[in-house]
Amino acid sequence: MSERRFEPRRVDVLAFARAGSKAQGQWPQAELQRLTESALPSLGDRVPDPVQWQVQGELRPVRGGGHEIWLHLQADTSVLLECQRCLNPMAEALSVDRWFRFADSEDEAAVLDEEVEEDVLVASKRFDLLTLVEDEFLLALPIVPRHAECPAPLAGLAAGPAEVAAEPRRNPFAVLEGLRGPPAKK
Repeated sequence: MSERRFEPRRVDVLAFARAGSKAQGQWPQAELQRLTESALPSLGDRVPDPVQWQVQGELRPVRGGGHEIWLHLQADTSVLLECQRCLNPMAEALSVDRWFRFADSEDEAAVLDEEVEEDVLVASKRFDLLTLVEDEFLLALPIVPRHAECPAPLAGLAAGPAEVAAEPRRNPFAVLEGLRGPPAKK
């Protein structure tokens, strides 16, 4: 594949693996539309980090003849998410480092998927690497994004948890009575 320009949206997986090819590059994060929709919009003039990726193909011999088609994918980026604890924006690093095994057909992939632990995909002459990278990033997103330690105190806990607990609790009916105003004269 060294003579032809590598097209990540149309990879001939078998030819790429047979040649033991490697490719790398970067994409603007905006090209991963589903990932962009899952993240917060950029703040101010901050441009989303690009997606850095590299892929390597390999044929692995199988006992009794034949071979298995494999791709090793590595990709990294960072997205802006909303912390579910403090509701402030937070940067979340996403990283993928996985091997994928390829089958010749959907039927073969279904059978292999039941028998092996590896991720099995169907090989094609027009495999879309960009979609695979986006799928892997979506799977890597945290279910509940939150800072390890929020940068600002949480609302209601500005005084600190010990001080909040030390305040005497007011009777809710007394609070309502105070909202009603002075008693009416008869």
